Amino acid sequence: MHKLQIPIECLTLKNGLRVVISPDRAAPVVTAGVYYNIGFRLEPRGRSGFAHLFEHMMFQGSENAGKMVHIRLINSSGGILNGSTRYDVTNYFQAVPSNALERVLWLEADRMRALHVDDENLRNQRDVVKEEVRMNVFNQPYGGFPWLDLPPIANRNWANAHNFYGDFSDLDAATLGDVQTFFKTYYSPNNAVLLILGDVEPEEGFALARRHFESIPPGLPVPAVDVSEPPQTEERRGSVEEKFGTLPAMAIGYHAPARRTRDWCAAAMLDQALHGGRAGRIYRSLVLEKEIAVDTEGGIHYPLGDIFDCNGPIQMVTRILHKPEYSAEKTLAAFDRVIADVQEKPLGEGELDQVKVKFRSDFYSSLEGGLGGYVPRFGLMHYLACFTLFDNQPQLVNTILEDFERVTPQEAQSVAQRYLRPENRAVVFRQLAAKSAEKLAGSPVEKGSA
Repeated sequence: MHKLQIPIECLTLKNGLRVVISPDRAAPVVTAGVYYNIGFRLEPRGRSGFAHLFEHMMFQGSENAGKMVHIRLINSSGGILNGSTRYDVTNYFQAVPSNALERVLWLEADRMRALHVDDENLRNQRDVVKEEVRMNVFNQPYGGFPWLDLPPIANRNWANAHNFYGDFSDLDAATLGDVQTFFKTYYSPNNAVLLILGDVEPEEGFALARRHFESIPPGLPVPAVDVSEPPQTEERRGSVEEKFGTLPAMAIGYHAPARRTRDWCAAAMLDQALHGGRAGRIYRSLVLEKEIAVDTEGGIHYPLGDIFDCNGPIQMVTRILHKPEYSAEKTLAAFDRVIADVQEKPLGEGELDQVKVKFRSDFYSSLEGGLGGYVPRFGLMHYLACFTLFDNQPQLVNTILEDFERVTPQEAQSVAQRYLRPENRAVVFRQLAAKSAEKLAGSPVEKGSA
Protein backbone atom coordinates (compact mmCIF):
# COMPACT_ATOMS: atom_id res chain seq x y z
CA MET A 1 0.00 0.00 0.00
CA HIS A 2 1.26 3.45 -0.92
CA LYS A 3 1.88 5.40 2.26
CA LEU A 4 0.55 8.92 2.50
CA GLN A 5 3.11 11.68 2.99
CA ILE A 6 1.00 14.74 3.62
CA PRO A 7 3.23 17.49 5.06
CA ILE A 8 2.12 18.45 8.56
CA GLU A 9 3.71 20.89 10.99
CA CYS A 10 2.41 21.62 14.50
CA LEU A 11 2.89 24.18 17.24
CA THR A 12 1.22 24.86 20.60
CA LEU A 13 0.94 28.51 21.61
CA LYS A 14 1.47 29.72 25.18
CA ASN A 15 -2.28 29.88 25.79
CA GLY A 16 -2.75 26.24 24.82
CA LEU A 17 -4.04 26.77 21.28
CA ARG A 18 -2.75 24.04 18.99
CA VAL A 19 -1.86 25.11 15.44
CA VAL A 20 -1.65 22.59 12.60
CA ILE A 21 -0.41 23.61 9.15
CA SER A 22 -0.36 21.51 5.97
CA PRO A 23 1.22 23.43 3.07
CA ASP A 24 0.20 22.73 -0.54
CA ARG A 25 1.26 25.24 -3.19
CA ALA A 26 -0.74 23.68 -6.04
CA ALA A 27 -3.20 26.59 -6.13
CA PRO A 28 -3.30 30.08 -4.53
CA VAL A 29 -6.04 29.07 -2.11
CA VAL A 30 -6.00 28.49 1.64
CA THR A 31 -8.52 26.78 3.90
CA ALA A 32 -8.48 27.83 7.54
CA GLY A 33 -10.61 26.51 10.35
CA VAL A 34 -10.98 26.57 14.10
CA TYR A 35 -12.31 23.44 15.81
CA TYR A 36 -13.53 23.59 19.41
CA ASN A 37 -13.71 20.47 21.54
CA ILE A 38 -17.39 20.95 22.32
CA GLY A 39 -20.25 19.12 20.66
CA PHE A 40 -23.70 17.68 21.26
CA ARG A 41 -22.73 15.18 23.90
CA LEU A 42 -20.23 17.36 25.74
CA GLU A 43 -22.70 20.10 26.67
CA PRO A 44 -23.70 20.15 30.36
CA ARG A 45 -26.99 18.75 31.63
CA GLY A 46 -29.60 21.49 31.62
CA ARG A 47 -27.82 23.13 28.69
CA SER A 48 -29.05 20.86 25.90
CA GLY A 49 -28.78 22.57 22.54
CA PHE A 50 -26.09 25.01 23.65
CA ALA A 51 -23.44 23.52 21.36
CA HIS A 52 -25.68 24.03 18.35
CA LEU A 53 -26.93 27.41 19.61
CA PHE A 54 -23.34 28.67 19.69
CA GLU A 55 -22.75 27.58 16.13
CA HIS A 56 -25.27 30.35 15.35
CA MET A 57 -24.09 32.81 18.01
CA MET A 58 -20.57 32.83 16.57
CA PHE A 59 -21.81 34.63 13.46
CA GLN A 60 -23.45 37.51 15.39
CA GLY A 61 -20.42 39.74 15.56
CA SER A 62 -17.44 40.33 17.83
CA GLU A 63 -15.69 43.30 19.42
CA ASN A 64 -14.10 44.63 16.24
CA ALA A 65 -16.28 42.99 13.61
CA GLY A 66 -19.98 43.73 13.93
CA LYS A 67 -22.90 41.55 12.93
CA MET A 68 -22.50 40.14 9.40
CA VAL A 69 -19.05 41.73 9.01
CA HIS A 70 -17.27 38.36 9.22
CA ILE A 71 -19.44 36.96 6.43
CA ARG A 72 -19.17 40.06 4.26
CA LEU A 73 -15.38 40.23 4.55
CA ILE A 74 -14.94 36.58 3.59
CA ASN A 75 -17.36 36.85 0.67
CA SER A 76 -15.78 40.09 -0.55
CA SER A 77 -12.42 38.31 -0.53
CA GLY A 78 -13.80 35.74 -2.95
CA GLY A 79 -14.14 33.15 -0.20
CA ILE A 80 -16.76 30.89 1.33
CA LEU A 81 -17.41 29.98 4.96
CA ASN A 82 -19.58 27.86 7.20
CA GLY A 83 -19.72 26.01 10.52
CA SER A 84 -21.24 22.85 11.94
CA THR A 85 -21.84 21.01 15.20
CA ARG A 86 -20.97 17.34 15.65
CA TYR A 87 -20.97 14.91 18.58
CA ASP A 88 -17.58 15.99 19.92
CA VAL A 89 -16.57 19.13 18.00
CA THR A 90 -17.94 22.38 16.65
CA ASN A 91 -16.11 23.84 13.67
CA TYR A 92 -15.87 27.14 11.81
CA PHE A 93 -14.04 27.29 8.50
CA GLN A 94 -13.44 29.35 5.40
CA ALA A 95 -11.66 28.94 2.09
CA VAL A 96 -10.19 32.09 0.55
CA PRO A 97 -7.50 33.23 -1.89
CA SER A 98 -4.23 32.90 0.00
CA ASN A 99 -3.66 36.65 0.09
CA ALA A 100 -6.71 36.90 2.41
CA LEU A 101 -5.33 34.48 5.04
CA GLU A 102 -4.45 37.16 7.59
CA ARG A 103 -7.92 38.66 7.29
CA VAL A 104 -9.42 35.24 8.13
CA LEU A 105 -7.17 34.73 11.14
CA TRP A 106 -7.91 38.22 12.45
CA LEU A 107 -11.66 37.53 12.22
CA GLU A 108 -11.41 34.13 13.92
CA ALA A 109 -9.22 35.50 16.69
CA ASP A 110 -11.53 38.45 17.30
CA ARG A 111 -14.55 36.24 17.94
CA MET A 112 -12.55 33.80 20.02
CA ARG A 113 -11.35 36.69 22.16
CA ALA A 114 -14.52 38.79 22.39
CA LEU A 115 -17.70 37.38 20.87
CA HIS A 116 -20.60 39.81 21.09
CA VAL A 117 -22.93 37.95 23.46
CA ASP A 118 -25.94 40.02 24.52
CA ASP A 119 -29.63 39.54 25.22
CA GLU A 120 -30.71 40.58 21.74
CA ASN A 121 -28.39 38.10 20.01
CA LEU A 122 -29.42 35.36 22.44
CA ARG A 123 -33.13 35.94 21.82
CA ASN A 124 -32.71 36.12 18.05
CA GLN A 125 -30.55 33.03 17.71
CA ARG A 126 -32.63 31.02 20.17
CA ASP A 127 -35.63 31.69 17.93
CA VAL A 128 -33.60 30.80 14.83
CA VAL A 129 -32.59 27.47 16.35
CA LYS A 130 -36.17 26.68 17.37
CA GLU A 131 -37.42 27.50 13.88
CA GLU A 132 -34.69 25.30 12.40
CA VAL A 133 -35.94 22.42 14.54
CA ARG A 134 -39.52 23.01 13.45
CA MET A 135 -38.49 23.08 9.80
CA ASN A 136 -35.93 20.24 9.76
CA VAL A 137 -37.53 17.88 12.27
CA PHE A 138 -41.17 18.58 13.01
CA ASN A 139 -42.28 19.45 9.48
CA GLN A 140 -40.08 17.23 7.32
CA PRO A 141 -40.67 13.64 6.19
CA TYR A 142 -38.48 11.46 8.41
CA GLY A 143 -37.15 14.60 10.10
CA GLY A 144 -34.38 13.79 12.58
CA PHE A 145 -34.52 10.11 11.67
CA PRO A 146 -32.56 8.32 12.91
CA TRP A 147 -29.99 10.67 14.42
CA LEU A 148 -32.44 12.22 16.90
CA ASP A 149 -34.70 9.19 17.38
CA LEU A 150 -32.17 6.45 18.03
CA PRO A 151 -29.89 7.84 20.80
CA PRO A 152 -32.61 8.11 23.51
CA ILE A 153 -33.54 4.48 22.92
CA ALA A 154 -30.00 3.15 22.54
CA ASN A 155 -28.21 4.97 25.35
CA ARG A 156 -28.54 5.35 29.12
CA ASN A 157 -25.96 8.10 29.74
CA TRP A 158 -27.59 11.54 29.39
CA ALA A 159 -24.56 12.77 27.46
CA ASN A 160 -25.31 10.33 24.65
CA ALA A 161 -29.09 10.11 24.97
CA HIS A 162 -30.43 13.67 25.18
CA ASN A 163 -32.00 15.75 22.43
CA PHE A 164 -28.99 17.11 20.55
CA TYR A 165 -30.94 19.98 18.99
CA GLY A 166 -31.87 20.98 22.53
CA ASP A 167 -35.08 20.83 24.50
CA PHE A 168 -37.01 24.04 23.98
CA SER A 169 -37.37 24.32 27.77
CA ASP A 170 -33.56 24.34 28.18
CA LEU A 171 -33.15 26.92 25.42
CA ASP A 172 -35.91 29.13 26.86
CA ALA A 173 -34.46 28.93 30.38
CA ALA A 174 -30.98 30.01 29.25
CA THR A 175 -29.89 33.32 30.75
CA LEU A 176 -27.31 35.69 29.36
CA GLY A 177 -24.98 34.63 32.19
CA ASP A 178 -25.41 30.95 31.27
CA VAL A 179 -24.47 31.66 27.67
CA GLN A 180 -21.48 33.83 28.58
CA THR A 181 -20.16 31.13 30.94
CA PHE A 182 -20.56 28.51 28.21
CA PHE A 183 -18.54 30.67 25.84
CA LYS A 184 -15.76 31.36 28.34
CA THR A 185 -15.51 27.66 29.18
CA TYR A 186 -15.60 25.96 25.81
CA TYR A 187 -14.67 28.63 23.25
CA SER A 188 -11.18 29.15 24.56
CA PRO A 189 -7.77 28.67 22.94
CA ASN A 190 -6.88 25.79 25.27
CA ASN A 191 -9.96 23.91 24.01
CA ALA A 192 -9.34 24.46 20.31
CA VAL A 193 -7.14 23.76 17.32
CA LEU A 194 -6.40 26.18 14.48
CA LEU A 195 -5.83 24.61 11.07
CA ILE A 196 -4.30 26.23 8.00
CA LEU A 197 -4.09 24.23 4.77
CA GLY A 198 -2.98 25.15 1.28
CA ASP A 199 -0.89 27.96 -0.11
CA VAL A 200 1.03 29.00 2.99
CA GLU A 201 4.57 28.60 4.28
CA PRO A 202 4.53 27.05 7.78
CA GLU A 203 6.76 29.80 9.19
CA GLU A 204 4.36 32.45 7.90
CA GLY A 205 1.33 30.58 9.23
CA PHE A 206 2.82 30.16 12.70
CA ALA A 207 3.85 33.82 12.81
CA LEU A 208 0.30 34.90 11.93
CA ALA A 209 -1.14 32.53 14.51
CA ARG A 210 1.09 34.00 17.21
CA ARG A 211 0.29 37.56 16.14
CA HIS A 212 -3.49 37.14 16.31
CA PHE A 213 -4.17 34.35 18.81
CA GLU A 214 -1.39 34.14 21.40
CA SER A 215 -2.59 37.15 23.40
CA ILE A 216 -6.02 35.56 23.97
CA PRO A 217 -6.09 34.31 27.58
CA PRO A 218 -6.91 30.66 28.31
CA GLY A 219 -10.50 30.00 29.30
CA LEU A 220 -12.08 28.49 32.37
CA PRO A 221 -11.16 24.87 33.14
CA VAL A 222 -13.05 22.59 30.77
CA PRO A 223 -15.08 20.09 32.83
CA ALA A 224 -14.41 16.43 32.17
CA VAL A 225 -17.44 14.60 30.78
CA ASP A 226 -18.08 10.92 31.40
CA VAL A 227 -19.57 9.68 28.12
CA SER A 228 -19.22 5.97 28.89
CA GLU A 229 -22.23 3.71 28.45
CA PRO A 230 -23.12 0.90 30.88
CA PRO A 231 -23.10 -2.56 29.28
CA GLN A 232 -26.33 -3.39 27.46
CA THR A 233 -27.88 -6.78 28.23
CA GLU A 234 -31.13 -6.82 26.23
CA GLU A 235 -32.53 -5.41 23.02
CA ARG A 236 -34.11 -1.97 23.30
CA ARG A 237 -37.03 -0.88 21.12
CA GLY A 238 -38.98 2.30 20.52
CA SER A 239 -41.34 3.80 17.97
CA VAL A 240 -41.87 7.24 16.44
CA GLU A 241 -44.82 8.48 14.41
CA GLU A 242 -44.15 9.46 10.80
CA LYS A 243 -46.60 12.21 9.78
CA PHE A 244 -45.49 13.05 6.25
CA GLY A 245 -43.69 10.08 4.71
CA THR A 246 -45.46 7.36 2.76
CA LEU A 247 -43.23 4.44 3.71
CA PRO A 248 -42.68 2.84 7.11
CA ALA A 249 -39.08 2.86 8.26
CA MET A 250 -36.79 1.51 10.92
CA ALA A 251 -33.32 2.13 12.26
CA ILE A 252 -31.15 -0.50 13.91
CA GLY A 253 -28.13 0.61 15.93
CA TYR A 254 -25.45 -1.66 17.44
CA HIS A 255 -22.95 -0.31 19.96
CA ALA A 256 -19.63 -0.21 18.12
CA PRO A 257 -16.14 -1.00 19.46
CA ALA A 258 -14.05 1.65 21.20
CA ARG A 259 -11.96 4.05 19.12
CA ARG A 260 -8.55 2.88 17.84
CA THR A 261 -8.83 -0.73 18.98
CA ARG A 262 -8.39 -3.80 16.79
CA ASP A 263 -12.13 -4.40 17.01
CA TRP A 264 -12.72 -0.82 15.82
CA CYS A 265 -10.69 -1.47 12.68
CA ALA A 266 -12.41 -4.79 12.03
CA ALA A 267 -15.83 -3.18 12.57
CA ALA A 268 -14.99 -0.58 9.92
CA MET A 269 -14.33 -3.32 7.36
CA LEU A 270 -17.50 -5.12 8.37
CA ASP A 271 -19.40 -1.85 8.12
CA GLN A 272 -18.13 -1.32 4.58
CA ALA A 273 -19.18 -4.83 3.60
CA LEU A 274 -22.68 -4.27 4.98
CA HIS A 275 -23.29 -0.62 4.05
CA GLY A 276 -21.06 -0.01 1.03
CA GLY A 277 -23.76 1.58 -1.11
CA ARG A 278 -25.56 -0.53 -3.68
CA ALA A 279 -22.81 -3.12 -3.41
CA GLY A 280 -23.30 -3.48 0.33
CA ARG A 281 -24.83 -6.70 1.56
CA ILE A 282 -27.83 -5.04 3.21
CA TYR A 283 -28.89 -3.04 0.16
CA ARG A 284 -28.22 -5.94 -2.16
CA SER A 285 -30.32 -8.34 -0.09
CA LEU A 286 -33.25 -6.19 1.05
CA VAL A 287 -33.64 -3.91 -1.99
CA LEU A 288 -32.30 -5.74 -5.03
CA GLU A 289 -32.91 -9.40 -4.20
CA LYS A 290 -35.84 -9.70 -1.76
CA GLU A 291 -37.40 -6.36 -2.80
CA ILE A 292 -38.63 -5.79 0.74
CA ALA A 293 -37.05 -2.36 1.13
CA VAL A 294 -37.05 0.66 -1.15
CA ASP A 295 -33.80 2.05 0.25
CA THR A 296 -31.19 1.30 2.90
CA GLU A 297 -28.30 3.38 4.18
CA GLY A 298 -26.02 3.21 7.15
CA GLY A 299 -22.62 3.08 8.74
CA ILE A 300 -20.67 3.70 11.90
CA HIS A 301 -21.71 7.17 13.19
CA TYR A 302 -24.34 7.44 10.42
CA PRO A 303 -25.63 9.95 9.43
CA LEU A 304 -23.63 12.66 11.25
CA GLY A 305 -20.08 11.58 10.51
CA ASP A 306 -17.83 8.59 10.17
CA ILE A 307 -15.61 6.33 12.23
CA PHE A 308 -12.85 8.95 12.56
CA ASP A 309 -14.70 12.04 13.82
CA CYS A 310 -16.21 10.82 17.08
CA ASN A 311 -14.55 10.29 20.44
CA GLY A 312 -16.82 8.13 22.54
CA PRO A 313 -19.57 5.53 22.37
CA ILE A 314 -21.05 5.33 18.90
CA GLN A 315 -23.26 3.00 16.92
CA MET A 316 -23.25 1.12 13.66
CA VAL A 317 -26.61 2.22 12.28
CA THR A 318 -28.79 0.88 9.48
CA ARG A 319 -31.71 2.94 8.16
CA ILE A 320 -34.36 1.03 6.19
CA LEU A 321 -37.36 2.36 4.27
CA HIS A 322 -39.54 -0.66 3.52
CA LYS A 323 -42.65 -1.39 1.51
CA PRO A 324 -45.92 -1.12 3.44
CA GLU A 325 -46.97 -4.63 2.48
CA TYR A 326 -44.11 -6.01 4.57
CA SER A 327 -44.48 -5.79 8.32
CA ALA A 328 -41.75 -4.28 10.46
CA GLU A 329 -41.03 -7.70 11.97
CA LYS A 330 -40.71 -9.37 8.58
CA THR A 331 -38.37 -6.60 7.42
CA LEU A 332 -36.30 -6.91 10.58
CA ALA A 333 -36.10 -10.68 10.12
CA ALA A 334 -34.73 -10.16 6.60
CA PHE A 335 -32.15 -7.76 7.98
CA ASP A 336 -31.22 -10.27 10.67
CA ARG A 337 -30.56 -12.87 7.97
CA VAL A 338 -27.93 -10.58 6.44
CA ILE A 339 -26.31 -10.14 9.84
CA ALA A 340 -26.38 -13.89 10.47
CA ASP A 341 -24.52 -14.47 7.20
CA VAL A 342 -21.50 -12.41 8.30
CA GLN A 343 -21.56 -14.11 11.70
CA GLU A 344 -21.69 -17.64 10.35
CA LYS A 345 -19.12 -17.32 7.58
CA PRO A 346 -16.05 -15.05 7.33
CA LEU A 347 -15.85 -12.50 4.55
CA GLY A 348 -14.08 -14.04 1.60
CA GLU A 349 -10.57 -12.82 0.90
CA GLY A 350 -11.77 -11.33 -2.38
CA GLU A 351 -14.63 -9.44 -0.75
CA LEU A 352 -12.42 -8.20 2.08
CA ASP A 353 -9.82 -6.98 -0.42
CA GLN A 354 -12.52 -5.06 -2.30
CA VAL A 355 -13.80 -3.60 0.97
CA LYS A 356 -10.33 -2.39 1.88
CA VAL A 357 -9.84 -0.79 -1.54
CA LYS A 358 -13.19 1.00 -1.26
CA PHE A 359 -12.44 2.14 2.31
CA ARG A 360 -9.05 3.48 1.25
CA SER A 361 -10.53 5.15 -1.82
CA ASP A 362 -13.23 6.86 0.25
CA PHE A 363 -10.60 8.07 2.72
CA TYR A 364 -8.48 9.58 -0.05
CA SER A 365 -11.52 11.24 -1.61
CA SER A 366 -12.52 12.71 1.73
CA LEU A 367 -9.08 14.24 2.24
CA GLU A 368 -9.24 16.24 -0.96
CA GLY A 369 -12.88 17.28 -0.91
CA GLY A 370 -15.65 16.60 1.53
CA LEU A 371 -18.61 18.83 2.39
CA GLY A 372 -19.99 18.59 -1.13
CA GLY A 373 -16.57 19.26 -2.63
CA TYR A 374 -16.95 23.05 -2.39
CA VAL A 375 -14.39 23.60 0.39
CA PRO A 376 -10.87 22.67 -0.76
CA ARG A 377 -9.24 20.05 1.50
CA PHE A 378 -12.16 20.17 3.92
CA GLY A 379 -11.81 16.45 4.67
CA LEU A 380 -8.09 16.77 5.41
CA MET A 381 -8.77 19.71 7.73
CA HIS A 382 -11.54 17.76 9.46
CA TYR A 383 -9.43 14.67 10.08
CA LEU A 384 -6.39 16.68 11.18
CA ALA A 385 -8.60 18.46 13.71
CA CYS A 386 -10.10 15.26 15.07
CA PHE A 387 -6.76 13.46 15.30
CA THR A 388 -5.37 16.50 17.13
CA LEU A 389 -8.24 17.00 19.58
CA PHE A 390 -8.94 13.31 20.28
CA ASP A 391 -5.52 11.70 19.92
CA ASN A 392 -3.05 14.60 20.01
CA GLN A 393 -1.55 13.06 16.86
CA PRO A 394 -2.43 14.94 13.66
CA GLN A 395 0.17 12.81 11.87
CA LEU A 396 -2.22 9.86 12.15
CA VAL A 397 -3.75 11.02 8.89
CA ASN A 398 -0.68 9.55 7.15
CA THR A 399 -0.62 6.21 8.97
CA ILE A 400 -4.11 5.35 10.23
CA LEU A 401 -5.01 3.26 7.17
CA GLU A 402 -2.28 0.75 8.00
CA ASP A 403 -4.35 -0.50 10.95
CA PHE A 404 -7.31 -1.24 8.69
CA GLU A 405 -5.21 -2.98 6.04
CA ARG A 406 -4.22 -5.63 8.58
CA VAL A 407 -7.79 -6.72 9.35
CA THR A 408 -8.36 -10.43 8.66
CA PRO A 409 -11.60 -12.22 7.69
CA GLN A 410 -11.57 -13.94 11.08
CA GLU A 411 -11.35 -10.59 12.93
CA ALA A 412 -14.31 -9.23 11.00
CA GLN A 413 -16.34 -12.37 11.72
CA SER A 414 -15.44 -12.23 15.41
CA VAL A 415 -16.62 -8.61 15.64
CA ALA A 416 -19.89 -9.55 13.92
CA GLN A 417 -20.45 -12.34 16.43
CA ARG A 418 -19.62 -10.28 19.52
CA TYR A 419 -21.12 -6.88 18.63
CA LEU A 420 -23.96 -7.47 16.16
CA ARG A 421 -26.16 -9.24 18.70
CA PRO A 422 -29.79 -8.34 19.52
CA GLU A 423 -28.87 -7.64 23.14
CA ASN A 424 -26.34 -5.06 21.94
CA ARG A 425 -28.72 -3.10 19.75
CA ALA A 426 -31.62 -0.67 19.70
CA VAL A 427 -34.39 -0.64 17.11
CA VAL A 428 -36.59 2.36 16.37
CA PHE A 429 -39.66 1.90 14.19
CA ARG A 430 -40.92 4.92 12.25
CA GLN A 431 -44.63 4.09 12.00
CA LEU A 432 -46.96 5.83 9.57
CA ALA A 433 -49.49 8.17 11.13
CA ALA A 434 -53.16 7.24 10.78
CA LYS A 435 -53.79 9.46 7.75
CA SER A 436 -50.82 8.03 5.87
CA ALA A 437 -51.85 4.52 6.80
CA GLU A 438 -55.40 5.13 5.54
CA LYS A 439 -54.07 6.15 2.12
CA LEU A 440 -52.28 2.81 1.93
CA ALA A 441 -55.26 0.76 3.09
CA GLY A 442 -55.65 -0.72 -0.36
CA SER A 443 -52.06 -2.02 -0.45
CA PRO A 444 -51.59 -5.75 -1.16
CA VAL A 445 -51.57 -8.17 1.74
CA GLU A 446 -48.06 -8.88 2.97
CA LYS A 447 -46.41 -11.59 0.96
CA GLY A 448 -46.21 -14.82 2.85
CA SER A 449 -48.63 -13.72 5.57
CA ALA A 450 -51.61 -15.73 6.71
